[in-house]
Amino acid sequence: MRITFLGTGTSHGVPVIGCHCPVCSSADPHDSRWRSSLMVEKDGTRVVIDTGCEFRLQALRSGIGSLDGVLYTHAHADHLMGLDDLRVFTSEEKRLPLYSFGDVLDRISACFPYAFADYAYKGVPRLEKRVVEEYGTFSIGSLRFQAIPVLHGMMRIAGYRFGSAAYITDVSDLLLETNARYLQGLGLLVIGALRSRPHWSHFSFDQALENARKLRPQRILFTHISHETSDAEIRRRYAPEAYPAYDTLTLEVDDER
Repeated sequence: MRITFLGTGTSHGVPVIGCHCPVCSSADPHDSRWRSSLMVEKDGTRVVIDTGCEFRLQALRSGIGSLDGVLYTHAHADHLMGLDDLRVFTSEEKRLPLYSFGDVLDRISACFPYAFADYAYKGVPRLEKRVVEEYGTFSIGSLRFQAIPVLHGMMRIAGYRFGSAAYITDVSDLLLETNARYLQGLGLLVIGALRSRPHWSHFSFDQALENARKLRPQRILFTHISHETSDAEIRRRYAPEAYPAYDTLTLEVDDER
């Protein structure tokens, strides 16, 4: 199974508009962070988790020519607002399935009602809601996922486990008392880590690492990273125990739990 980080940045993206801080001005390509999104591929099946504002550019950069489904963690703008560009993967005869918790899909369809209409205007995306229950498992082609609820501030959002990997972004509480059993034996944990300073709805780097240690994954990667800390600084502070993911990073992961 192959994963590709389409984006690893926070809601502002990096560089931030109008900002001239060292990270936003950096010449290191690893400090350029589009909105967070992940592509998962296996045996010809291709799935994306979240479609942020740069989704079209991410798809072009990574050569995405087809999609079999889209998973959503939650309906915040930086994870959703590239949805209209899914139109190229649909037709009047083919609807693209979207997967998430029911309340997330309801918010998405409220934002883009035309994409779910029975009699849609020609040229709009044609999408279909597939509700996933908490801890529910579901298959898309050769890929199998499990939806694991976590907290993003006061909001319950979806993390996803697939094979030996888990992708949990925008998290402030892993709900480990319940979730630890579903996150055992991980070869890779991708976890949201916004910055060094605390935030009410996101883990800091230290908080993300502290929680990740309890699960003992073989590898830890941070994502959803702000412009406050460079890639090099995160590596200096946390490697080899954890590393920052970066845009276009591609990895092979074990598809067996």
